[in-house]
Amino acid sequence: MPRVVRFNILLCLLALIICATSARAQQFNISGNKKRAYVPFKVIRSMVVIQLKINNKGPYNFILDTGVGIMLITDPSLADSLNIVSPRTIKIAGLGERENYEAIVAPLLNVNIYDRLVSHNVSAAILKEDFFGLSNYAGIPIHGLIGNDFFSKLAVKISFTDSMLVATRPGGMRIFRKAEKIPITIEGGKPYMQTKVTLSAGIEKTNKLLIDLGAGHSLSLENIDSLPQKRIRANLGIGLNGLIDGHLARVNNLAIGKYGIKDIITSFPAEDPSFKTSTPRNGSIGMGTLKRFDVIFDYQNGEMYLKPNYNFKETFEHDMSGMSYHAGGKNFDHLIVEKVDEGSTAEEMGVRPLDEIVSINFRPVSKMSLQQIDDLFKSRDGRNILLELYRDKITDRVVLTLKRRI
Repeated sequence: MPRVVRFNILLCLLALIICATSARAQQFNISGNKKRAYVPFKVIRSMVVIQLKINNKGPYNFILDTGVGIMLITDPSLADSLNIVSPRTIKIAGLGERENYEAIVAPLLNVNIYDRLVSHNVSAAILKEDFFGLSNYAGIPIHGLIGNDFFSKLAVKISFTDSMLVATRPGGMRIFRKAEKIPITIEGGKPYMQTKVTLSAGIEKTNKLLIDLGAGHSLSLENIDSLPQKRIRANLGIGLNGLIDGHLARVNNLAIGKYGIKDIITSFPAEDPSFKTSTPRNGSIGMGTLKRFDVIFDYQNGEMYLKPNYNFKETFEHDMSGMSYHAGGKNFDHLIVEKVDEGSTAEEMGVRPLDEIVSINFRPVSKMSLQQIDDLFKSRDGRNILLELYRDKITDRVVLTLKRRI
């Protein structure tokens, strides 16, 4: 399961401070007299990654995230690269096991995306420590996240069919033929929609969901009184308090407009009293669902358009190895086991946290992307996978039999 990254607490606090530094509207404009701008992107472990320049330096890799209100720079080294002098440091205290987190309030920045989209006077925060580890998770350098600044004044089409993003001024977007229009509301700089979810017991509930392009899950439901009977405990991601614990299960149906998405794997995070959102909601829709459509966001007109793509009919699958892992090393070419689930096939075969996976089916992991590895571990119930492990200066080989657990 791709990592679910929750920045809401941090970003809400930072927004209060950053809003006071600039009353100017921040928005991206299309360069020259062109009607639309085309920007290529990559999907890496269910994250939409674009390249941009800041103050004419870069390019830097940023995650496009509708769940982020302000621009967040997660790579602390950019504070030096951007020559930020006399930075203002703020502390966010009293969250989780750590005493505090620190961030730098950056001076207003100029952001340029392929010389096609530009924005001046962008407010941003720079983390003093990359405690989310997005670069290790993605297997490439990730420098930050950008959200509302990008979407607020543009109509944005995200085509997962050809990995191309198209931006126009509101009213100038060519709508997909036979697209389904979904009403959305923009609250706190983030998009929300009303939908119906049918749980495994056949109970149908109307939910207000955040549309979160930066979250890897398919669907997340919060504060559910009665969880589906068939479920597994799982690490759902990382937040300010550390690992997010909870359950994974399937729900019968998610209704989005005229589309019914069946048997969808859903995250049920454990209740966290320190986690509060500024906008009341029942959960969120993430990339596991959104990537099955080509999508248009039009914040100005309160609309989202969906058209199913080649991913639409794929079955929802969860990791069948029972391991979570990340890329290590200077060039992100080492694969390190992060966590092993209790009762999983990985645990049965003696795989441990901090083991290094050297090769998979005789292929060096340095020649594979993390997305390819994810896909392999979700591929087929009962499939045998040969792992070469390195531990305590000893290399060993184990055969892992994939097991569907939900």
